[in-house]
Amino acid sequence: MLISIQALRALAAWTVVCHHFMQIFFDFHPQGPIGEFFSTRGQVGVDLFFVISGLVIYLSTHDKPQPPRRFLLNRALRIVPAYWFYTALMGLLLISAGAYMPHGEVSWPTFLLSLLFIPAENPGGYGLYPTLNVGWTLNYEMFFYLVFSLVFLVPRRFRPLLVAGVLFVIVEGVTHWGGLSRFYANNIVYEFVLGIGLGVAWRRGWVRSGRYWPLALIVLGAVTIYRLEPNNRLLDWGLPCALIVLGCLALEPWFQHSRWLKALGDRSYSVYLVHLLVLYAGYFMTQQWGVGPYWVFFGFCVPAIACVSWLSYELLEKRLYQRMKAWALRKPGQVAVPLA
Repeated sequence: MLISIQALRALAAWTVVCHHFMQIFFDFHPQGPIGEFFSTRGQVGVDLFFVISGLVIYLSTHDKPQPPRRFLLNRALRIVPAYWFYTALMGLLLISAGAYMPHGEVSWPTFLLSLLFIPAENPGGYGLYPTLNVGWTLNYEMFFYLVFSLVFLVPRRFRPLLVAGVLFVIVEGVTHWGGLSRFYANNIVYEFVLGIGLGVAWRRGWVRSGRYWPLALIVLGAVTIYRLEPNNRLLDWGLPCALIVLGCLALEPWFQHSRWLKALGDRSYSVYLVHLLVLYAGYFMTQQWGVGPYWVFFGFCVPAIACVSWLSYELLEKRLYQRMKAWALRKPGQVAVPLA
């Protein structure tokens, strides 16, 4: 477990939280430089997620040969239950209190397609977003897992090239020929390949630990993100994010004994899933009770997101995942052993 990457995963999640706070409460009309940063740059947390995802999936499967079906099942058990749960909650919220919410509508076709990770036009008319809006990134994640599952069919040394080649054919060819949704004609998916490349470098010992040069890389990546508009998402934000991830890898010896950073990273997926629901609740408070948005954010939303994500991780992500994995991977005739 790379603690530095866990810390970066937590930072990415909370950056997205701040971005959506600016969207829901201020409609991206920032007040001050910090608000402007999170309004215009907060979505870079997604690019960090994608680079990290490629890195983690490569490292976690490098020495674990397995059938593609087993890999996909394991990833589905890890991702799906919590996502379906919060998608259902968001659907209920949109049905019962949609009139009080600043964004989003729901319909049965969109809801069902959301559960299946199939991109579809949101009935609100603002793009290819599922019922739980942040799920658009999970559509890319599941697509990446599907492509990555092919690597177990070829020798280890060919795996990064296979993933890169298949993604290139799909993004630059299949989507333009009409064989797949235009949603996938986005070079943001190559950020997974950047993560795989970093994983290869880490496994081969090419990433040397240090202090000053990794910090310089992180600063360079952050300044580049701050200065560049994402006209080309891969080049303007993807590559700088890869530099930040590389810098954190090189700083791993300084992070590796931090339990609280690991805990923050462990809960980042739940933070990502629950934060919109909490922010909408906070927005309702500002509209009904006239309290200030920043007071609501720091006094209610941040503590609520932290608490709910902790419960979500313990109950949905960890405990339910362990039970479902034990059940799904149990051999025929084998008696399930109760988990403590």
